[in-house]
Amino acid sequence: MKKVISTTKAPAAIGPYSQAIQVGNLLYTSGQIPIDPATSVFVEGGIKEQTRQSLLNVKAILEEAGLTMNDVVKTTVFMADMNDFAEMNAVYAEFFTEPYPARSAVAVKTLPKGALVEIEVVAGV
Repeated sequence: MKKVISTTKAPAAIGPYSQAIQVGNLLYTSGQIPIDPATSVFVEGGIKEQTRQSLLNVKAILEEAGLTMNDVVKTTVFMADMNDFAEMNAVYAEFFTEPYPARSAVAVKTLPKGALVEIEVVAGV
């Protein structure tokens, strides 16, 4: 049975999708781009600021489900430019501790609204 997770502390879904869905012992978040939920616009700055906001959005969704970043078992990071990997990775490391979740990081041609980064996670409940 699916359970929808939704919070105003992360950007609202702007299409036919949910912020997150819990099925059994797993929670799947939708990709989070660097929109500040208080203003509904992108945070100012480059890849570091955008990575931080994307992860803050993920964290808010997890908290709504009663979880923390320590419950994350898998992340997928989509980036507009793989040359930004080191800066993204430095901010990413601020949000996770050992044992780190499994991760995929891929460069894509474009991201929604011209974002530099989008991050989705799977967490254990």
